[in-house]
Amino acid sequence: MAASTALSSSITTFKSSSFQPRASYINPLPSVKFQSISSNNPLISHSVPASKNSTVAPLRSAAASTTPETTKTATTFHGLCYVLGDNIDTDQIIPAEYLTLVPSNSDEYKKLGSYALCGLPSSYQTRFIEPGEFTSKYSIVIGGDNFGCGSSREHAPVALGAAGVLAVVAESYARIFFRNSVSTGEVYPLESEKRICEECKTGDVLTIEIGESRLINHTTGKEYKLKPIGDAGPVIEAGGIFAYARKAGMISAREA
Repeated sequence: MAASTALSSSITTFKSSSFQPRASYINPLPSVKFQSISSNNPLISHSVPASKNSTVAPLRSAAASTTPETTKTATTFHGLCYVLGDNIDTDQIIPAEYLTLVPSNSDEYKKLGSYALCGLPSSYQTRFIEPGEFTSKYSIVIGGDNFGCGSSREHAPVALGAAGVLAVVAESYARIFFRNSVSTGEVYPLESEKRICEECKTGDVLTIEIGESRLINHTTGKEYKLKPIGDAGPVIEAGGIFAYARKAGMISAREA
């Protein structure tokens, strides 16, 4: 009850924001513990439909495909990875000149994705998105330490999500990027227990099993343990903080 009151109060304060892409934008309060709810995240397709009167079962991994094509289930992401290093800041993720694009406009949301990671230095010779394309063939981004540092722009995780990224796996995150990823529901910000960015290469075929907190590199045959996503998982799966609050009954549809 206290959690619902606190989150409802936070949502009431921020609901006037004009920034509403795939999921509405506020940062979840760190002290709130979220209950499990039924969800239909547009990013995730469920392998087995849940009963209308039931809640989503605890996350468990589905069998991973070995093809390089991007696939996704309620608990598993499978696709090609794009590898970055340390201190990837929000200017590199989405340069300031593109912040005039409004994610709540579907055409501008699509265009925003086409500029994702276009601010990377020339040392990254492989392009994240090919010229003329709006989405990337790389659905998993691997980073090093302090991923998403810099400004607090919410466009950063939104641009990655618009480009087709399902998850980022980094050694550590700037707190504001992590919170924006959760509150928008655009990407899963997952943390590795070791420096995976030095053991994976761009183009490697990966599977991420969220329920098992595991990353499998099919190209090298190695497996890595990830830190559990915890209470942030249901919020991201719901599509963001407002979608989660509606489904949990914390706010009505009219308030969102």
